[in-house]
Amino acid sequence: MIALTSPYLWYTTRATGFVALILFTLVASLGTFVANRIGGTYIGRFELNELHRSVSIIAIMFLVIHITTTVIDSFVSTGWTSALVPMTSAYKRLPVTLGTVAFDLILAVWISSLLKARIANGTWRFIHWFSWLALATAVVHGILVGTDSRRSFGLVIVVVCSLVVVASAFWRYLGRPTRAAGRTALSPLAPIDRATRPPRASGNDPATTPRRGVRPSSPTTPPDDARRGRR
Repeated sequence: MIALTSPYLWYTTRATGFVALILFTLVASLGTFVANRIGGTYIGRFELNELHRSVSIIAIMFLVIHITTTVIDSFVSTGWTSALVPMTSAYKRLPVTLGTVAFDLILAVWISSLLKARIANGTWRFIHWFSWLALATAVVHGILVGTDSRRSFGLVIVVVCSLVVVASAFWRYLGRPTRAAGRTALSPLAPIDRATRPPRASGNDPATTPRRGVRPSSPTTPPDDARRGRR
């Protein structure tokens, strides 16, 4: 059985931290594509939206593994409380608190996305903006607490992810389109509320649609009896 002070836990913590950072950077980039309405030529907007959702779930899974291995590793004195409550860690209190804040913000964004069909669009959008703050906090957390984030390959990952996030944030702000009033388009996999479904177009109204086999009468064509009387 692996001891709680095994170096494998430490290696897993470091590896999952970097993977989570890369995945959340990809999530932010895909979210910018969705928000700026990119797509439609080679890949549809709904496909980008579903990819954004799927990658975010995978990123959260790696983040949970990162937190779990950190907590159960007895080499550092962190606990389950410090994973959710800031300023409760005895080990590197401020750097760990930044990671806790990032995790709490990501949880808020994720829960609001699950409840997107039930909450106001403005509320969801306001909460979603915290994802940028979560990414910035996570980067600072990794630099302060990580042993590989300040040297060699780890530093390259942190710098590249930071540049991508900054570029995505600027593009999100400068390239955002003018939004129409109301809720943005939902995923085709999301449940549809029949009470809020828009009415059918008038062309599909059964009352105005001619039946099969019945030729619609023309106001300019005289009936058969009138034509016979003219002969």
